[in-house]
Amino acid sequence: MKSHALLASLLATGLVLSGCGADKTSTEKESAEAVAPIDLQQETDAYKQFALEQMDQFVVETDKFVSAVKEGRIEDAKAIYPLARMYFERSEPIAESFGDLDPRIDARLADLEDEGQGEEQWSGYHKIEYGLWVDNTTEGYEEIADQLLKDAKELRARVETVEVGPDLMITGAVDLLNEVSTSKITGEEEIFSHTDLYDFKANVEGAEEIFHIFEAVIKQKDAQLATDLTNKFSTLNGLLAKHEDGNGGYISYKELTKEDTKQLAEAVNQLGEPLSMMGIVME
Repeated sequence: MKSHALLASLLATGLVLSGCGADKTSTEKESAEAVAPIDLQQETDAYKQFALEQMDQFVVETDKFVSAVKEGRIEDAKAIYPLARMYFERSEPIAESFGDLDPRIDARLADLEDEGQGEEQWSGYHKIEYGLWVDNTTEGYEEIADQLLKDAKELRARVETVEVGPDLMITGAVDLLNEVSTSKITGEEEIFSHTDLYDFKANVEGAEEIFHIFEAVIKQKDAQLATDLTNKFSTLNGLLAKHEDGNGGYISYKELTKEDTKQLAEAVNQLGEPLSMMGIVME
């Protein structure tokens, strides 16, 4: 559903080391060491663990959501809906790698129509969102709810098989912010429930987690970039905090003024450029 632009290569390109009087064998050895890729295994392992933890909670909360839907507890389902989805949104760079499961869980009707499909192919969270906020019922959505839980569990199992690399992480961080700027900031994602700020916050948290995992390496390469990213994430999070509802959640997106969305959009744009530079400093 989302496009992925490949960022700069993460292989270290260091200069070939040579010294006066060095013999051919030692020079070749030094050259091989100089071009060895940066070891980011610890960072990629940390991100996969983060994604697995998010998926664990996504399954738990989806189970609660599905139970509420099947039992006809509309208000409970509405309350669980945005919170459960945050776990998915935080780990979307990995979730999106499964082209069949991602749309079954997360597709909007508009996404399917763009691909020439219709309402009969529509399933997942947004289908049930329509039932809860437009039809104001859970009747007729029981089978969709059951399939959603099955898909969530399958996604969790598949995440175990994902090969996480730095490129996936860095591209993923940028894509998360792009999602904010293209759908969350316009209110298109949660068009029926208007719970877009939950998704907004989760996407930002997902991108920020990737930054924090790479932060020590970034500081070594470009300390100013690390500082800029810290400050810009702080600014954006501060703006989002202004729209909290006092009960651990966020106000309806419909309550935002044009000035509110303008401020959020500007903060996202200002974060986007330094965030896209994370790959460059890994060279």
